[in-house]
Amino acid sequence: MDRPRRLRVTPAMRALVSETRIAPENLVLPLFVKEGATEPVAISSMPGVVQHTEESLAGAVREAAALGLGGVMLFGVPRTRDESGSGALDPEGILNRAIRIAVDAAAGGTVVMADVCLDEFTSHGHCGVLAADGHVDNDATNQLYRAMAVAQARAGVQVVAPSGMMDGQVAEIRDALDEAGFPEVSVLAYSAKYASAFFGPFREAVESQLEGDRRTYQMDPANRREGVREAELDVLEGADMVMVKPAMSYLDVLREVADRSPVPVAAYQVSGEYAMIEAAAAQGWIDREAAIVESLVSIKRAGADVILTYWAAEVARLLTVSR
Repeated sequence: MDRPRRLRVTPAMRALVSETRIAPENLVLPLFVKEGATEPVAISSMPGVVQHTEESLAGAVREAAALGLGGVMLFGVPRTRDESGSGALDPEGILNRAIRIAVDAAAGGTVVMADVCLDEFTSHGHCGVLAADGHVDNDATNQLYRAMAVAQARAGVQVVAPSGMMDGQVAEIRDALDEAGFPEVSVLAYSAKYASAFFGPFREAVESQLEGDRRTYQMDPANRREGVREAELDVLEGADMVMVKPAMSYLDVLREVADRSPVPVAAYQVSGEYAMIEAAAAQGWIDREAAIVESLVSIKRAGADVILTYWAAEVARLLTVSR
């Protein structure tokens, strides 16, 4: 008679045969930096997460490197916005300044990544520029993504992460980087990014100006095959890594993408997923630490090579203690 319970009898035995393991180098910490902030600003819907000052950003990146995290992902919160999101291209704009700060603080100890999208920088909150009829102009937006990616590369970024879900964005960015002399900069494509209700707290974090929604360019949550197709197209366009976002409600898509992808696969445990666990734990309804670890294990088990999570530093410290 088969007795699989024999392999569960002690913590040491369970650790010996564990199929899925998380390590700090698998984790990427998203970081927000707010232009003009004189002290870190708490984000009410994301307990424990802040909008950093430029000074506190450096400290957070140094800590990430010391903890052995795989990377940091930077998002800028500008003081002013305009119709075209021009601050995203400005070498002295908040995101490009943040990249320089992070690269210096990381000192090669962790990978510096940055978001390539206009939503934080536009006065209307969309991920691209608007045509006269109000829709997002795909091709005009891609031209700005080209310039944004090159500006980030000049600031020293190691990975650009286009998240706007414009058709052809990866090919345009790869071409622009190569043309500008940055063939070593990698592209992490937000390939299967769904129009999710779980993005709400993030919009507080970046002080989004969005009215309406992004359903004309982000994906329908009902569609699985389309997510796989988007990832395959991005690989063909030159993506070095692909991403599924959100993670926990889309583990089926993540599994299929991971099974088919010839490049590393990332998953983003988004702000709403973070907020739900924090809120339930604050009420005493769940064991916070156990729920955090289980959520990350599920994402890794589904096939993610890289996980973006706001708990990255905390989990790295926890893993260090448990070893």
